[in-house]
Amino acid sequence: MIANRFEDLIFWRKARELTKLVYLYTGNGNFKSDFGLKDQIQRSSVSIMSNIAEGFGRGSNKEFLQ
Repeated sequence: MIANRFEDLIFWRKARELTKLVYLYTGNGNFKSDFGLKDQIQRSSVSIMSNIAEGFGRGSNKEFLQ
């Protein structure tokens, strides 16, 4: 299967699912009192998706695999 968009990549979709779960679990409970930790965890999950999208947009396989 050839992906025409990064959204078609299975591992990007899995990262999106992870991000949704991270936001769900950090939105309540102990994380409400520790904003710094909550923010860091949420941003790192979004970063996974961003890095995959950025790699998809690169020209060569060598850059994509980074």
